[in-house]
Amino acid sequence: MPYLLPPPPPTSTAVVHHYTRLLAAAAGSLHALLPIHARAVVRGFSGNPAFATSLLAAAAPASLAYARRVFDAAPSRDAYMWNTLLRAHAHSHASHAADTLALYKRMRAVGIAPDHYTYPIVLPACAAARTPRLGRAAHGDAVRFALAGDGFVRSALIAMYCQEGEVADAERVFVESGGDGSRTIVSWTAMVAGYVQNCFFGEAVAMFGAMVCQGVLPNEITLISFLPCLQGPEWLAAGEMVHGFVVKLGFDANVPLVNALIAMYGKCGSIAMAKALFEGMAARSLVSWNTMVAMYEQCGNAVQAIKFFRRMLTEKVGFDCVTLVSVLSACARLGALQTGKWVHEFARSHGLNTDARIGNVLVDMYAKCGEIGYAREVFDCLHGRSVVSWSAMISAYANHGEPEEALELFSLMKCEGVRPNSFTFTAVLVACGHSGLVDEGLKHFNSILTEYQMSPTPEHYACMVDMLGRAGRLAEAYEIIRGMPMWPDKCVWGAFLGGCRLHSNLDLAEFVAKDLLQSGSNDVTFYVLMSNIYFEAGMLEDAERMRRAMKEMELKKTAGHSLVCTNRERRSLMR
Repeated sequence: MPYLLPPPPPTSTAVVHHYTRLLAAAAGSLHALLPIHARAVVRGFSGNPAFATSLLAAAAPASLAYARRVFDAAPSRDAYMWNTLLRAHAHSHASHAADTLALYKRMRAVGIAPDHYTYPIVLPACAAARTPRLGRAAHGDAVRFALAGDGFVRSALIAMYCQEGEVADAERVFVESGGDGSRTIVSWTAMVAGYVQNCFFGEAVAMFGAMVCQGVLPNEITLISFLPCLQGPEWLAAGEMVHGFVVKLGFDANVPLVNALIAMYGKCGSIAMAKALFEGMAARSLVSWNTMVAMYEQCGNAVQAIKFFRRMLTEKVGFDCVTLVSVLSACARLGALQTGKWVHEFARSHGLNTDARIGNVLVDMYAKCGEIGYAREVFDCLHGRSVVSWSAMISAYANHGEPEEALELFSLMKCEGVRPNSFTFTAVLVACGHSGLVDEGLKHFNSILTEYQMSPTPEHYACMVDMLGRAGRLAEAYEIIRGMPMWPDKCVWGAFLGGCRLHSNLDLAEFVAKDLLQSGSNDVTFYVLMSNIYFEAGMLEDAERMRRAMKEMELKKTAGHSLVCTNRERRSLMR
C-alpha cells in the first residue's frame, strides 16, 4: 500500500514548514522518508536549507549512506548540518570513529567553523579511534575557536584524556575550569568517572567528597560512575552513605543506579543487602539479573550463581553473553565440568558460542576442570583470537604442566602479530619455571621492558624469584628482589623463602626473615615457612618459637581446599 501524504498548505514557506513536520514524524523510517523526499524534489524545494537539514536529521538514524547522499546533495551546509552527520557517524558503530574524524577534517578544510556542539562529538571519536595526536589537535582547535571553556566541551576533553589514560591532562583541564563554582555537575562527573576508569579509586573518593562539600549534588550518572570504586569491606560504610544519597535524592527507582548499588554491596561483602535490594526492585532489567549472577560468582559462591541462572531460565527472563560468561566462570571456580558442558551446549544452541568472550571463558573453564584437550578444541575454533584468548590457552598449558606446548603457542602468537600483555608474560614465566628453563625465562622477563616497553608487575617478579629459587640460584633471586621498583609483596618473599627451604639455605632464609619479622610483617606465610625450615634443619626449638609467635598473634594458616568429583557427588576436602 503506497504511503499517503496529506495535502500541503498553498504558500511556499508554509509548504516547507509542513514537510519538515512530516519529516519529524517519519524520523528513523526510510520507508516513510523516501516519499516525502520524492515529493519535495518534484515540488522543487528539496534544496531548501531548512528542509535539507530536517531531512538529514531524520534520515541519519535510518540509513547512514542515505544521510550522506542527502548531505552531499545539499547546496549549502552550515555547522548544524555538519554536526548532524558527525553525530550520525559517531553513534552508528564503533568502527565509524575514523569516519567521524575524516568528516571533521573535511569540515575544517572547507572553512566551516565548529561550534560548541561539534567537540562533544569529535573528542569521544578521538578516544575511540585511539588517536591521541588527533585528540590534542582537536583540543587545540577548541581553544582556537574559544570553545574550550564551554562546560560540555570541557567535560568531553576530560573524558577523552581519561579514556586515553592521560589522567594528568584531564586533571589540568578540570583545574582550568576554575574553582569559583562555575564547574557544572557534568565536569565533576567526568572527572570522577575518569578516576574510576583508571582505577584511581582514592582520587575518585576525594573528588566525590570535594564535589559534595562545594554544594554540588550528584545526579544519577555521577552516582553510577562513582559506585564501582567502593570495593572491599572497609568501604561498606561509604557505600551505605551513597545509598542514603540515592534515597534522599529520590533516585531509588532508577534501575541502572540500583544495579550499581547491588554490585557495590556485593564487592563490599554485604551479600544479604545486595539480595534484599534485588528482591525489592519493582522492575528489573537483564542487567539486574546479570549483576546478581556475577556478584555470587565473584564472591566465591559459585553454586548460588548457577542456581540464580537456573532461576532466570525458570522465570523466562532471558540471558545474553554476559550472563553465560559469569555462569561459566562459576563452573570453572567450582570444577563443575558437566554443568560447564551443559552451558557450552546451551550457548551453541542459541548461537552465542561464536562470541569471543564466551570462547575465552570456555578455554579457561575446560582447563580448570582438567580437560585441556577440550580447551584446545575451543581455542582452535575461535575466530579472530585476541590476546585474551592466547593468554588463556598459554596459561592453561602452563598450569597443566605442559610447558613445551605453552612456549610453542607463545611463539606462534608472536608470529601472528598479537602483542602479549601482562597476563601472557605471567603464564610464560610460569611455564619456564615448571620446565626449569631459567635462561629462557630470564630472556622473556627482560623482553617485557626492552622489547615491549612494559613495566614488570609484582607477579612477574614473583615468577622469576620462584624460578631462580627452584634452580638454586638464590643469590640472583635476591638481586632481582633488591632491584624491584616497588616494595616486594608476600608472594615475592614467599617464593624466595620457598627456594631457601628447597635448597636448605638456612643462613639466607634467616637473613631475610629477620628483616621481614622486625618490620612488623604479620603474614602467616613467613612464619609457617620459617617454622618448616627450622624443623627440617633439626632446629626444633626455633621451629616451636615460630609456632608460638603465630599463636600469640592469632595467625592461622588458611587450609587447602580441594574438590573431588565422582559419578554421584562432589566432595570437598580440607587439608
